[in-house]
Amino acid sequence: MSSSLPTMQNASPTQPYTSTDTTCTNTLSTDYLIPVAPRPEQIFVAGQGHTLIDQHGCHYLDMVQGWAVNTLGHSPVLIQQVLAEQSAKLLNPGPGFYNKPMLELAQLLCLHSGLDQAFFANSGAEANEGAIKLARKWGQKYRQGAFKIITFKDSFHGRTLATMSATGKAAFESLFEPKVSGFIHLPFNDLTAVEQAIDNQTVAIMLEPIQGEAGVIPAQQAFVKGLEQLCHQHNLLLIIDEVQTGIGRTGQLFAHQALGVNPHIMTLGKGLGGGVPISAMLIDSEISCFDYGDQGGTFNGNPLMCAVALAVVNAVLEKDFMANVKARGYELAHALQQLSQRHGLGEVRGQGLLLAINTGKHNAQKLAEQALAAGLLINAPRPDTLRFMPALNLGSQQIHQAVDCLDQLLAGECA
Repeated sequence: MSSSLPTMQNASPTQPYTSTDTTCTNTLSTDYLIPVAPRPEQIFVAGQGHTLIDQHGCHYLDMVQGWAVNTLGHSPVLIQQVLAEQSAKLLNPGPGFYNKPMLELAQLLCLHSGLDQAFFANSGAEANEGAIKLARKWGQKYRQGAFKIITFKDSFHGRTLATMSATGKAAFESLFEPKVSGFIHLPFNDLTAVEQAIDNQTVAIMLEPIQGEAGVIPAQQAFVKGLEQLCHQHNLLLIIDEVQTGIGRTGQLFAHQALGVNPHIMTLGKGLGGGVPISAMLIDSEISCFDYGDQGGTFNGNPLMCAVALAVVNAVLEKDFMANVKARGYELAHALQQLSQRHGLGEVRGQGLLLAINTGKHNAQKLAEQALAAGLLINAPRPDTLRFMPALNLGSQQIHQAVDCLDQLLAGECA
């Protein structure tokens, strides 16, 4: 490694970490986990703000943050306090009862989204599964059994069987057959293809405002407005999957707000909990048609997770928070554009703090691996794409560190 490369391993987190666990390196084995992903050898044992620390005490600047999950960074004091306070009051009375944080969170999300009712679950996939079920129940009751849902190529909606069926990821096509039928995958941003595919069995259109796993591909405003018009024209439901884009990620509380559309169903996850597992499905009350027992879950809406999400959403709604997301998003995008010009890379895409850069002739996965060795965590969702999903309270210092590291990697100083 070049001596001029930023030594982010030596950067100090907000609260310095000193390991007292001498057994971590010697006794922990990865053999007891089912291998479902190619993970690097690092075992992360602590994190603070924008920094992760591994079992050897090495520090890493984290521009992934749990895949757009840690809205306020690693282990923020706010979440520590809420977890301690709520766990001393009530953990889980069961899904068959109301609890105070559940009701408070539902009200806050509905008031700020324009939707009317909320259902809480544990993951974005589960929220999307609920949206699919609700759309088909509505089709059974009000559309003579209509059940088909139009989704889009290169989309990603989750890893349950139904959400994998809805997903337009090519790698999923041959997995776990036979999948759930009734999903029509069309080219993204192609309104004509959607119009031609609608028939009397179509019940809904489901899309992400930005396709994150596809390499951060934004939906065009005219396309989404056209989808909304088609839904009104054909009596279809518009489902917006904001699992990755919601809760301030793009500089708006919800990404679809900037597009000027009003979905019948919106799903949330990832950043909603700021690091804890919670998701939500928000709906227009006019399509609310679940019967008792149709939908539920043992841990859904439990007060511990809802209390954390309530605190996270309130933090995002504080004055100047969203302005910082937009400002740092512009700053990071500009820095990446300059990086692209210096090294002959491709376009910079995305909004707010969900950004990607096309790496051109450079292999993105190799760059991500080199960055990890240099103390920088970034994500390569495609062979030619690096994705940035930092905490929303990102500062200029972290932007300069990350881009300087990539600059030197691309110059071959750490090849």
